[in-house]
Amino acid sequence: MNRHVTFVSPYLLGFEHLERLLERSMRGGGDSYPPCNIEELSDGGIRIALAVAGFSKDELSVTEEDHQLVVRGKQAEPEGKMFLHRGIAARQFLRSFVLADGIEVRAAALENGLLKIDLVRRQVQPSLRTVEITTGGS
Repeated sequence: MNRHVTFVSPYLLGFEHLERLLERSMRGGGDSYPPCNIEELSDGGIRIALAVAGFSKDELSVTEEDHQLVVRGKQAEPEGKMFLHRGIAARQFLRSFVLADGIEVRAAALENGLLKIDLVRRQVQPSLRTVEITTGGS
């Protein structure tokens, strides 16, 4: 299998993890359930809204795993019901989003069949540091 190397510049030091993140996001590109919206908030944050109608709070989980936001849903099959038509499937899902450095999950709320997950960008403070130059072998 040929591996496409994106970050080949010798001046991009320490960015190997970005290539792994890109590969991971490309593998999960076929996910379409549940449908979602991603919007930018006025304070610079990000909101992900997933349509999870029929799921209760206890049937959903939101976790942060190694620079990924992972949303899982698992509904129990209703017992003792016989359906004449089953148009609303009780199906489980796993939906993941790759998070950039500095993006943190602020909150998650279930409201009117939408799971809303708010993300915040940490403000990175620019820094300046002078490195002392030594002479000799030390």
